[in-house]
Amino acid sequence: MKINNVLDQAVRLSLENYFADLGDAEPTDLYDMVVGCVERPLLAVAMQRANNNQSHAALMLGITRNTLRKKLLAHKLI
Repeated sequence: MKINNVLDQAVRLSLENYFADLGDAEPTDLYDMVVGCVERPLLAVAMQRANNNQSHAALMLGITRNTLRKKLLAHKLI
């Protein structure tokens, strides 16, 4: 799917820029940083597209409503 390719390229480019900005410094907690940066806007957009209906957004995301609610709370989106 073309969208996945565009998203993949955007993430790769962002990571390459991040490593270039780091210079010789070693990154720490890279996984959590990337997931956190991607997850928050993903949840926000899904909720917006679902008109703030958590059940619909959870279905759209492929996760349970309880998991969605936990993530929304963690990201202070509700």
